[in-house]
Amino acid sequence: MTAIERRMRPALTTPMVTGGLLLAVFLVGLMVSLAPLGGLATAAQSLLAPASGTAGLVLHYSWWPRLSMALLAGGALGLAGVLMQQVLRNPLASPTTLGVASGANLALMTATLLAPGLLVAGREWVALGGGAIAMALVFSLGWRRGLSPGVVVLGGLVVNLYVGALAMVLLLFHQEELKGLLVWGAGSLAQNGWDSVAYLAPRLAIAGLAAVWLIRPLALLELDDASAKSLGVSLKWLRLGGLGLAVFITGCVVSVVGIIGFIGLAAPNIMRLAGARRLKARLLGSILLGALLLATTDLLLQGFSGKLPTLIPTGATTAALGAPLLLWLIPRLRLTARRPPSASRAESHRHPTPGRLMLILAVLIAGVAVVGLTVGQGVEGWGLALDPAVLEWRWPRILAAAGSGVLLAVAGTLIQRVTANPMASPELLGISGGAAIALIITLFLVQGPSNLMLVGAGTLGALVTLGVLVALNHASGFQPERLLLCGVAITALFDAVRSIVLAGGDPRGQQVVAWLSGSTYYVDPTSALVVLAAALLFALATQPLGRWLDILPLGAATARALGIQVEGARFALLALVALLTAGATLIVGPLSFVGLLAPHMARMLGFSRARSHMAGAALLGALLMVTADWLGRQLLFPEEIPAGLVASLIGGSYFMWGLRKL
Repeated sequence: MTAIERRMRPALTTPMVTGGLLLAVFLVGLMVSLAPLGGLATAAQSLLAPASGTAGLVLHYSWWPRLSMALLAGGALGLAGVLMQQVLRNPLASPTTLGVASGANLALMTATLLAPGLLVAGREWVALGGGAIAMALVFSLGWRRGLSPGVVVLGGLVVNLYVGALAMVLLLFHQEELKGLLVWGAGSLAQNGWDSVAYLAPRLAIAGLAAVWLIRPLALLELDDASAKSLGVSLKWLRLGGLGLAVFITGCVVSVVGIIGFIGLAAPNIMRLAGARRLKARLLGSILLGALLLATTDLLLQGFSGKLPTLIPTGATTAALGAPLLLWLIPRLRLTARRPPSASRAESHRHPTPGRLMLILAVLIAGVAVVGLTVGQGVEGWGLALDPAVLEWRWPRILAAAGSGVLLAVAGTLIQRVTANPMASPELLGISGGAAIALIITLFLVQGPSNLMLVGAGTLGALVTLGVLVALNHASGFQPERLLLCGVAITALFDAVRSIVLAGGDPRGQQVVAWLSGSTYYVDPTSALVVLAAALLFALATQPLGRWLDILPLGAATARALGIQVEGARFALLALVALLTAGATLIVGPLSFVGLLAPHMARMLGFSRARSHMAGAALLGALLMVTADWLGRQLLFPEEIPAGLVASLIGGSYFMWGLRKL
């Protein structure tokens, strides 16, 4: 056997083995789902016309349309993923990681509430508009860095979070109107006939023909820009056409079945790892593989749905399966060259009198707290509210918001200094998401869990998340882009768990919605005092750690030379981050961005040394959350926007601004 033949043999056999295994699982799923309906023979008879009996009707009007929809949607998302990855030269680009699917979903929710006539005219165009706006926002965030893989995916992460916060606001205020969209939004393939298949199939056929026409010019994007231009290719229009087609495909799929997570990421990358190097092979293979992946997942869910305690949407399941895939891909993604962590450039500015600045911040917090306690809108408009009943309702919320702000701010400061990454925070690294997953599972598995049990569960979830982050990023020196990309995967897993909870119809789901949004509405006086006391205690307890936090950003070698046991110090600090994050997540939910925003604002004000940095960030965190809680009560009065959502909208805007400097 020649050397060329030996090299070609794995490239040929690996895809065959992969495809064979997937086809075998698909057939198993087929048999499992058909077993209660009479088997394969009955299904074949019911394809063109319903056979006699209830099983024949179910097969013809539900099972076959659902299988057809799974194959169509999976193949379409695989195609969209290939187009995005080819145009952006980014193996982590996909409809979900770039925010296209969530943008399309938000547009459809908005149209459902404000302009339902647009959905009749063409719901795919509404979804296309939302996806295009989200994609344009991601592009604007990564344009200055030449649309580099890390920055583009990070932009997609923050756009996903931001759009998700807006969607949560709509859901909170219009729960009855959007109730039917919860299962659909989580990716539901359930069908009641062939209408949706007939709607989607011709649109995808046209998109497929357009993709075939673009294969040859898109293949030139594998060259560098100068070589492609020398061949007479207009890169701007080619990229616009490829991405426009991908957004149209995603909009069509989302408009029919909701968000299906990670098929567009998984299928192209599996084909690439299986040996498909040419674009034509990846395109065809990704369509087939995406169709098989989604259909297999859905068939297995149908087969075991009777044994599951709640409805599990297919889209949420694919997201839960795709998150580990993304974590596996991140270490294999080439970003910047490996380099040791360096101290933040922003620390050069130092305030001459940090104590006086802290006093000013404390006075501001007291002033905002007084305003939040006494000033607001009522039936007769703006005015002072000095009624003891009103004050008794407001003061626990203010204390809880301040305490959670302190906890998140201190946690954010610790994680930024330990990793020497100015863009790190418990929310963006997925630590809050990991704590939230553990808390949701505890709420549903344990009847009436105590606060101590919830804190313990949240801390365990945060510690597991931190362990994953350390394991995946230790060898690369905790590169900022790679570390934050891990947050994409963990956040996707959290989104999957949240979607399953909301789609299940469990009454506890409403409590989870309120908690996830970061509302302080249900905080009682005892809990508020405990949170504030714990926040102050932890803020004071971290002060003796200032020497570690001043030295660790200089690098492991320097820290060891100065007598610090680096591994032990990092473990202790990260464990403290997990405990702080779990406590704050219980009060204001997992996505407030205070852990990112407060340390940055403190550094910008001149809090340079570790002790003053933590104290200043704690004061700013309390100020941000108390302000967010008051604004949330006033902006849409008599409706209320939870403090966590207000903080996430403010923090998300800041992250978009800060991403330009990453």
